[in-house]
Amino acid sequence: MAATNKKYARTVYLVDGSRTPFLKARGKPGPFKHADLGIYAARSLLLRMPFAATEFDEVIFGSTMPGPDEANIARVVALRLGCGDRVPAYTVQRNCASGMQALDNAAMSIASGRSDLVLAGGIEAMSHGPLLLHPRMVGWLADWWGAKSIAQRLKVLASFSPRLLTPVIALLKGLTDPVVGLNMGQTAEQIAWRFGITRAQMDQFALESHQKLHQAQQNNELSEVVPLYDSRGNVYDLDDGVRADSSLEKLARLRPAFDKPYGLVTPGNSAQITDGAAALVLASEAAVKQHKLPVLARLVSTEWAALDPAEMGLGPAHAIAPLLKSQRLKVGDIDYWEINEAFAAQVLAVLAALADKDYCKQQLGLRSVIGEIPRDRLNIHGGGVSLGHPVGASGARIVLHLARVLEQKNASRGIASLCIGGGQGGAMLLDRSAS
Repeated sequence: MAATNKKYARTVYLVDGSRTPFLKARGKPGPFKHADLGIYAARSLLLRMPFAATEFDEVIFGSTMPGPDEANIARVVALRLGCGDRVPAYTVQRNCASGMQALDNAAMSIASGRSDLVLAGGIEAMSHGPLLLHPRMVGWLADWWGAKSIAQRLKVLASFSPRLLTPVIALLKGLTDPVVGLNMGQTAEQIAWRFGITRAQMDQFALESHQKLHQAQQNNELSEVVPLYDSRGNVYDLDDGVRADSSLEKLARLRPAFDKPYGLVTPGNSAQITDGAAALVLASEAAVKQHKLPVLARLVSTEWAALDPAEMGLGPAHAIAPLLKSQRLKVGDIDYWEINEAFAAQVLAVLAALADKDYCKQQLGLRSVIGEIPRDRLNIHGGGVSLGHPVGASGARIVLHLARVLEQKNASRGIASLCIGGGQGGAMLLDRSAS
């Protein structure tokens, strides 16, 4: 593990950002498609900027499964926002960290001198995940369309079975690793077993996530959230997956979702299937001076790591460790942390791994333990368990919210990190001390 001081070559500033409320999927497509979410997230943000949308050098959004009519969702959003024909835009995909990848791409573009102003973020409308035809049904349709005579069509028709109409749920396919054959919940069960994390610990973590989010909503501490309005005039102004009345007793009654009947991971201690988007403006020092822009934080460095896909939930540990080492920092130098809550078990396992000497030595290649992340400095306003995890957007959300927390607490440094389906981890260091 190299100890070189990896930083962006030029200073990269996070100017401002906003996000939509995260809306829980409730069994059918939600009121907003990908483009709608991206536009709402960015529109009020751009209205606060002293420059026109056409001044952006590029637009970059992360998304894992935009609709078939929104293939390059970043370009669709850019055009509908009024960025104009001449502002290029592209979409990136790194599963759960797609939104953070968009920010990293934007930061690298600014650091290299290619760009000065970039609109970046993440978008996901998970409730709009498509239902697919089974490959056997696709084959049957190909035979039907290829039949040239009545006799051929009758033969094809005779081979039809209602079972061919069984849909394939794209979201479930996407949340299952094709290499190890485990869905994300099963990988959470695996790392929970590895570190001896109990059901009671998971449920307690989940309860605290809901309590923290509810309190943050009551105290108006989520200033980055902008309301949504649907075509019927309904207003959505809060993350609606929060359960203010949650309790350990209610959580304990939920059955295992992924390893029945003996597993520990339930819908109550897992992230919710959610729709949402986040948008951020990143700028060079020259752009900040030219447009007299406010500065929320500075993006210092981003680290990406990989590990066994069967233990993908430990990805943050594998990214945080080299990030701290490359910046010559320790856990105590970081004021606040955002670790995306894909599962309560997953975050608890990351905390355990970073505090475990053997894991740090054998798996992270370190001579000493990273240490314990203070729980009162971690996800202080809740996380994916309570507000949801719209896969393509979460990486951008946690970076934006971390910057807001640093601002609220008058703190200097923070790290945002995620696990990534497929066995990866990402971590980004923010700094306000020089901003």
